[in-house]
Amino acid sequence: GDEWFVEAVDTMTQEGIMTGLEGGLFGPYEPVTRATVITVLWRLEGSPDAEVESPFLDAGEDWYAVQAAWAKGTGVAAGYADGNFGGRDVVTREQLACFLYRYAAYKEETLASGALGLFRDADAVSPWAEEAVRHAVGLGILQGNDLGDLDPQGVANRAALAIMLQRMRTPAVG
Repeated sequence: GDEWFVEAVDTMTQEGIMTGLEGGLFGPYEPVTRATVITVLWRLEGSPDAEVESPFLDAGEDWYAVQAAWAKGTGVAAGYADGNFGGRDVVTREQLACFLYRYAAYKEETLASGALGLFRDADAVSPWAEEAVRHAVGLGILQGNDLGDLDPQGVANRAALAIMLQRMRTPAVG
C-alpha cells in the first residue's frame, strides 16, 4: 500500500535482510526482539559462520544461536549480567540504536554525535544509551515522530527496524 514504511520493507525483504512472518505477512507493527535485530545485522554481513569461546548461556540451541555467537564475537551485542542474551525480549528504540551503534563501531565506520536537545523527550534517553542515540540521531537513522519526540523507551516495531536499516545503509549527504 502507501504506508510510510513500504519502500523500506520492500527493499529489506527483496534483499533477504528481513523476512516475513508466518502466512506471508510482514507484520510491520509487531514488536522487534533482540534475536531479530542480531539476525538482520548478521544477514547484512552475509550470514557468516561464527563461534565464540563462551556463547550466551540461553542461545546455544535456539534458532538464532549462530547469529548470537556472531553478535557476541563482533561486539554487536552484549548480554545480560547473568550471561544470557534474552533473544525473545522486546527491543526499545534506544536499545535498537545501541545495536546499530555497535554494528557501526564493528564496521569501523565514523560515529556521529547528534543533538538530542532538538527533541522534547531527550531527557527520557537512558544514560547508558545516550552515545548510541546521539549517533543514530546524528546520522538520521533515528528521527522524531510527528510530535517532536524520539520516544526512546517506546517499543521498536518491524516497520521502524526496516526504516532504520534503510537509513543506515543510505549515506547522508551534506
